[in-house]
Amino acid sequence: MILYCTADLIFATRIRSTAEAIGLAARPARTVERLRELLTEEPHVRALIVDLDAGEVALDLIAAAAGGEPALRSLAFGPHVNLEAFEAAHRAGATQVMPRGRFADQLPQLLRALDAAGAA
Repeated sequence: MILYCTADLIFATRIRSTAEAIGLAARPARTVERLRELLTEEPHVRALIVDLDAGEVALDLIAAAAGGEPALRSLAFGPHVNLEAFEAAHRAGATQVMPRGRFADQLPQLLRALDAAGAA
């Protein structure tokens, strides 16, 4: 299962529908509390995807994922011009950070890679 938090409902729908199309489950985690609940409820959470446009909660989610036991992989994406947000995501513990366009273009491959890496 892949968890996600986006600021944009279109991206939320795109993540969920793309995951379902390739046989993966995806569920939203919009707060740290919900992230922790899902990690407790779901034994096969592989990764977290975070939209850096979600604001401060994005960094909180990344930090919570990185600080868990075991640490959860996280992929953060955002506008290519927001280099400060990319750096903040790295500092918070994001495993991977990329521009929104690249994320959108490579979504199926990224979901498969996150699922495979989380299973290892």
